[in-house]
Amino acid sequence: MAEDKNTLLVARDLKKYFDIGRGQVVKAVDGISFSIKEGETLGLVGESGCGKSTVGRTIVGLYDATDGEVIFDGMNVGELNKKEKKHFTRKAQMIFQDPYASLNPRMTVTDIIGEGIDIHELYEGKERQKRIYDLLEVVGLSREHASRFPHEFSGGQRQRIGIARALAIEPRFIVCDEPISALDVSIQAQVVNLLEDLQDELGLTYLFIAHDLSMVKHISDRIAVMYLGAMVELADSHDLYEEPLHPYTQALLSAVPIPDPNIEKSRQRIILEGDVPSPINPPPGCKFQGRCKYAKPICREVTPEFKEKGKNHFVACHVVK
Repeated sequence: MAEDKNTLLVARDLKKYFDIGRGQVVKAVDGISFSIKEGETLGLVGESGCGKSTVGRTIVGLYDATDGEVIFDGMNVGELNKKEKKHFTRKAQMIFQDPYASLNPRMTVTDIIGEGIDIHELYEGKERQKRIYDLLEVVGLSREHASRFPHEFSGGQRQRIGIARALAIEPRFIVCDEPISALDVSIQAQVVNLLEDLQDELGLTYLFIAHDLSMVKHISDRIAVMYLGAMVELADSHDLYEEPLHPYTQALLSAVPIPDPNIEKSRQRIILEGDVPSPINPPPGCKFQGRCKYAKPICREVTPEFKEKGKNHFVACHVVK
């Protein structure tokens, strides 16, 4: 996968395994590679449990990688010393899925947003308070909210506080881990529009993790599709939706509702049979072979390579030519 001088983050053969005892290991992320350019949004989609959130948490350092490497702005994250790691955490932040669980209920909004500012010693006194007020206004809240606690806000407002916390230390890269899935539909578009506006104003780079494919298409420049810890397809957003190549991607997109009743009524839905294999004991060869109607004998024996099948369109599939 080609990289250029504008590449901000690279994951190479990234793996994250969890030891659950009795000699069993959950292969949550099992050797994926991708890159993200500065100012770009890469969408990461797949079924629940496919490893999307684990990818995000491993990239920002909440989990230590089992193998592989993460390169951020030319630095190998796994080899950073304590001082360098602190610098990295300032440049790479995360917005979490559950805006209530990710905010300390005993801290005021001022304390929540100001915590990172204090750790990195960015502002003090009146400048610190002004920075917090400015951030609240940037995310659509007001300075009157600064003295309140998380339980006094709606879900959408809490997620805005989470966004302000991530922005407080002036990051360049943000992992958005399903930031709208816990919100009402009426609020989701507001939060996504806010993220887009912030990206334009501040030059941010996003890894946008979600299972809502229509929303991912709206915000992403490119989209990566994961299945059982592996990446099966990666392409420009438009290309992926117009011509999905992997059978799993085709099935996912067939489930996305179309706001035209005539088209929705006439189109064919792809129903996948069978269950998702266990990440403790994944099948040999292609991990999707047990649910794929196109599977050949080679699919059950040899793991497909992640190859470029079209311009900037990568697929891991023996069937796709």
